[in-house]
Amino acid sequence: MRLARAGARVTLIDSMVAGCGANPHNLDPVADDVNLLQRDIADAADFADVLRSTEVIFNIAGEISHIHSMQQPWRDAELNATAHLRFLDQCARFAPGVKVAYAGTRQIYGVPRYLPVDETHPVQPVDFNGIHKYAAAGYHLLYSGMGRIDAVVLNLTNVYGPRMALHLPCQGFLGGFLRRALLGQTIEIFGDGLQLRDPVYVEDVVDAFLLAGSVEAPESRTLNLGGPGPLTLACIAGAIGAAAGAPRPVLCPFPEERKRIDIGSYTSDSTRIRETLGWRPVTRFADGIAATLEFYREEMPHYLQPEDARPVCPLEEAHEPLPAAV
Repeated sequence: MRLARAGARVTLIDSMVAGCGANPHNLDPVADDVNLLQRDIADAADFADVLRSTEVIFNIAGEISHIHSMQQPWRDAELNATAHLRFLDQCARFAPGVKVAYAGTRQIYGVPRYLPVDETHPVQPVDFNGIHKYAAAGYHLLYSGMGRIDAVVLNLTNVYGPRMALHLPCQGFLGGFLRRALLGQTIEIFGDGLQLRDPVYVEDVVDAFLLAGSVEAPESRTLNLGGPGPLTLACIAGAIGAAAGAPRPVLCPFPEERKRIDIGSYTSDSTRIRETLGWRPVTRFADGIAATLEFYREEMPHYLQPEDARPVCPLEEAHEPLPAAV
């Protein structure tokens, strides 16, 4: 949206996979200024003409759900690894040297050995999503090392803001907290509520991507980014509930399928991205939540319906989750 409003020629590629949150309404403010192709990035040869005329690619395609990855690891592998390998191969062929900013994830680090987590932290994912996202990040870095593209990997922490797919379960705790608060339900916190996170507002993330898309061949190609500071889950839930006028949050036991992939506390060390791109988060959590709630109150019919009070995951009935690793 920011690119279109700035006058850039923008083409959006989205396969609109069920369960991944595609919502055409997100584009309404700029619908006349962008070109939308419902295609799979794995089939990039089908839109080779678009690649040939592209200067910068913001690669945010993929599945973000950790639960989905454990229920259907082969699906996650296709969406988060194989599709990206095939896409990058076509990028290198039809747009050699093209600039790519890839949306990585903090999930690659698994359970933190220290906080805040920097880019030298050991990689030990606790779920298939983290493994496949790490593979995709590796593809971007390898193609860059071969000189075939020019990529930067941004490892995102929990991103929040307008246009989240709130109607879908299994998309992260922030979406769940916001959904329940907006529907007047009690926010449920798994565990003791003392787990740390550093949520980052979507507009700050957009700033980081725009900067990553403008820098040529940076010395550091893997960059962690997080929000302004650490907050406990209890604090996050309390702030959202209070701002939305929802009941006081409550603590609940971890569901088994979530407990086995929980990483405990996580906060990001954003030193490298600050030094490389000059980026730092500027949106305080209270301000970001206020703007987020205002957006959803105005756009509620496009994002939440009364029946979403008990959301149903479109993948839940397909397969049992795999057992936890010992």
